[in-house]
Amino acid sequence: MDIKSLTGVIPPMITPFKENGDVDYDAFLLNLEKWNRSDLCGYLVLGSNSETVYLNEREKQKLIELTVTNARKGRFILAGTGSESTRQTIELTNHAGAFGAHAALVLPPYYYISKMTDEVLVTFYTEVADNADIPILIYNVSKFTHIEISAQVIGELSRHPNIIGMKDSSGNVAQLIGYQNVTAPDFNLMTGTASIWYPALKLGVSAGIMALANILPNECIEVRKQFIAGNESAAEELYRRLFPVNTAVTATYGIAGLKYAADLLGFKGGYVRKPMLMLIDNEKRALMQILSEAGVIHF
Repeated sequence: MDIKSLTGVIPPMITPFKENGDVDYDAFLLNLEKWNRSDLCGYLVLGSNSETVYLNEREKQKLIELTVTNARKGRFILAGTGSESTRQTIELTNHAGAFGAHAALVLPPYYYISKMTDEVLVTFYTEVADNADIPILIYNVSKFTHIEISAQVIGELSRHPNIIGMKDSSGNVAQLIGYQNVTAPDFNLMTGTASIWYPALKLGVSAGIMALANILPNECIEVRKQFIAGNESAAEELYRRLFPVNTAVTATYGIAGLKYAADLLGFKGGYVRKPMLMLIDNEKRALMQILSEAGVIHF
């Protein structure tokens, strides 16, 4: 499988937890079995929506292994391996590769944010890529890291032979174009949010790793399918209908909202891991109303 050819839709897979806080691996596998019946092009295990920052190393490795073992044949498996130190990032990346992941999605280190200069980020990603057994993709998600990786950094790193792409979760179309203007021709620039899925397709982006695909994989796929078939009005209409749902399960209600929507739509959302809290009743009602108005659930 040529990871550089990755096109289509990938969910950053939710991690269901039991009420006592343990990972619910059975629920995780039930979700994977259901996603396997869709036309998703692959999976991201250990993404932001996986609550990865709350997982220990044993849990991370088991989730990677379960994903690789149970994913439908022919699907790309990405693993989120970014850690605060270069050494730890390389170690988890190579563990993921040993389990069978095709590529790693790497967050920038961000705890010592004032020292995370362009030079530091270029050095970090270059050293990880030089020592990784699998290709890596850069992960730009400033709402969590508070670091906006510059176009200058991306332009330079896009020419590294083992840095094959990027997940840009900024939702900023102008920034996306800025990245496109400086990256190598074969660099796979992906959108990391369904909020700009249709505009990104119009700009030539061919892959999206998006939270919404956890709960509405077929609809996310259909936007692209209609677009590449030349039915742009149908693609845009569906995108606009899904837009409020995406806002609800990302910006408004977050992972707790995403998991509650998953439960409503036939997946296994499970509990969030503390210190996060589940939705309260009025939030549940509001989210149900949004899903109903989008036509994805009916009362």
